[in-house]
Amino acid sequence: MTKRILVVEDNDLNRKLFCDVLRAGGFAVEPCADGNLAIERARDFSPNLVVMDIQLQDVSGLDLIATLKLDADLASVPVLAVTAYAGKGDEERIRESGAEGYLSKPVSIGPFMAAVKGLVDQAEAA
Repeated sequence: MTKRILVVEDNDLNRKLFCDVLRAGGFAVEPCADGNLAIERARDFSPNLVVMDIQLQDVSGLDLIATLKLDADLASVPVLAVTAYAGKGDEERIRESGAEGYLSKPVSIGPFMAAVKGLVDQAEAA
């Protein structure tokens, strides 16, 4: 069965890149540009993984991750956090919010796909 990935990213170019790369990798992808719609989209799409931008315009990606992890239907869905702001302590803070994976932008395709496949496989094995 094709694995589903929700991409929450408000930057059009980044969202398109993530979605194109994931589709080329054989995943079904649901793009979401508006962080306020992310939880609703996740409930409708039932993703196997959420790729979450941390610096969204309208809502904090950290808050969205925490909300996902408190939702009974979505709590087990792994989150790969991506952020352009990779300062000291950021990865720890992001992982504490509930993200299972973390990448700083600019994201290289190889490490991105390795992280995606690793988290999807890990969730499937659980």
